[in-house]
Amino acid sequence: MARLVVSEFITLDGVFEDPGGAEGTEFGGWAFRFERGTEGDEFKLEELRSTAALLLGRVTYEEFARAWPAMEGTGDFGERMNSAPKYVVSSSLESPQWQNSSVLDPGQLDGRVAQLKRELAGDILVAGSGQLARTLIERRLVDELRLMVYPLALGRGRRLFDGLAAPSAFALTASKAAGETLILSYGRSAERYTPAAERVA
Repeated sequence: MARLVVSEFITLDGVFEDPGGAEGTEFGGWAFRFERGTEGDEFKLEELRSTAALLLGRVTYEEFARAWPAMEGTGDFGERMNSAPKYVVSSSLESPQWQNSSVLDPGQLDGRVAQLKRELAGDILVAGSGQLARTLIERRLVDELRLMVYPLALGRGRRLFDGLAAPSAFALTASKAAGETLILSYGRSAERYTPAAERVA
């Protein structure tokens, strides 16, 4: 049975927007200002090797689909990204062109995720895809949350957890320094936060 893993590059102040610079934002490419070291490279490669399928939002999918096919034959990472099954959650995309891609109806998200977990062996990896990641977190479908934290505060930009409908609790399962970054892994936790209005004196 597969697990659903959300893996993100993130700044100290929670920004996950445009770490590689492909979106052309004001501070885009911030992840390249720091070294993640061989530990970080090995972590990301092993993460991909453990991936049974990618689950992506439309915007991230289209960014990846523009970049990764050109990297075929450039090493294990590029080859695995291109060959892995890919599921893009979208109500508007009809004919995805990137190899091994299928469209998943947002209205059937819960059921399809449950089906994929039953059918696949390994991890179902979500990268980028902020809106999708938040939806999965809200619906308690995420089995593991991995954050590669960069020692930078941007002050503005899209933040990963902005707009969550309700608090979500996680339990720290591992932490590891990787060059100038820190990799934090969290598992699902019983809800520890109760809104004040629901507390019983």
